[in-house]
Amino acid sequence: MLIMRLLIASSFLAASTAAVIATPAAADPMADAKAIIEQHRAMPVFEAPGEPFDAKACMADKKVLSIPISMTIPFNVELQKAMASAAEEVGFTYTTWDNQLKIDQWVQGISQAISQKYDVIDLAGGLNPEVLGPQLGEARAAGLKISTTHFYDVTQPAVDSVDYSGKVDFTGAGKLLAAWAYVQTEGKPNVLIIGSSDVLPSIPFVQSIQDELKTLCPDCVQKHLDVPVSEWATKIQSGTQSALLADPSINYILPIYDSMSQFVVPALRITGSEGSVKLASFNGTPFVLDMVREGQVEMDIGESLGWAGYAAIDNIMRMLCGKPEVAKLNVPLLVFDKDNIQTAGVPANFNDGYGDAHLDGFRKLWKLK
Repeated sequence: MLIMRLLIASSFLAASTAAVIATPAAADPMADAKAIIEQHRAMPVFEAPGEPFDAKACMADKKVLSIPISMTIPFNVELQKAMASAAEEVGFTYTTWDNQLKIDQWVQGISQAISQKYDVIDLAGGLNPEVLGPQLGEARAAGLKISTTHFYDVTQPAVDSVDYSGKVDFTGAGKLLAAWAYVQTEGKPNVLIIGSSDVLPSIPFVQSIQDELKTLCPDCVQKHLDVPVSEWATKIQSGTQSALLADPSINYILPIYDSMSQFVVPALRITGSEGSVKLASFNGTPFVLDMVREGQVEMDIGESLGWAGYAAIDNIMRMLCGKPEVAKLNVPLLVFDKDNIQTAGVPANFNDGYGDAHLDGFRKLWKLK
């Protein structure tokens, strides 16, 4: 999602040429890669994440307080807006704890939830529960349940302080990015992956790109540039320039979070690589979708935050209603490129282009209609 959840040395790149021995090549790698891409081009359809239940009856008098990592981040603002809208449809109290990325503000939110006898504290949009271990322990001792929204990858177990987790298919996005780069380079990618290992789900996200490239193309070259979120503005451009100057044969760059792209594009311009080196990324951030329309980014994997908000509320309600935790938020990943970018709006926004199948789907799932 949107949101969030977002160089150990800028001039040094850990070049990781794909290992030929360990991973067998796909039987028809080009066909496999194209199939992955086509799967994510179709207009999203709703797939129920669990059994229907009477949400209104179950959630009567319940109270949920959600603490996003920061309400200064547009991704979190949009995600919270959607979660609040879903809660209003069901008819229970939902409160967003406004904050500006400060630990003491997160702690205050937890204290407020305890003192005002909320039923759930939700950590949303990238807020790591490990940062708040003692406070969450106090909340659970007071009878509150703890959830996370849009933080963990589907492959990652939540920490013990979390009851239910609305996980995201970051690894699926990674597989799609690898397939895209493989197809667009006609099976000969020399890829620079830009990640941020200080963001927990980034680790399996990057790994999924690396693994899929090895499967599709054991002989192809891939490099990994690791830049902490706090250093994006100062280290991504210089690190990308160093990589391109060190290896002019790089033909594709995959920044795992699309907001990184704003720092990659200047590096392409400075090194004279515009046109010969393409970009693809993940998140569906509006200004990056505009960059797709303008030709600066070739492809961006989008996820509807309106859909993600409803899916997150669904999982939180299942926790309170005694239903099984969902395996992942059922938010589809959609390819935006030159062929369909106009559907994202002009200028682009977080929700256009995905349709509205989730609205009717969740209403029926919650027995509201």
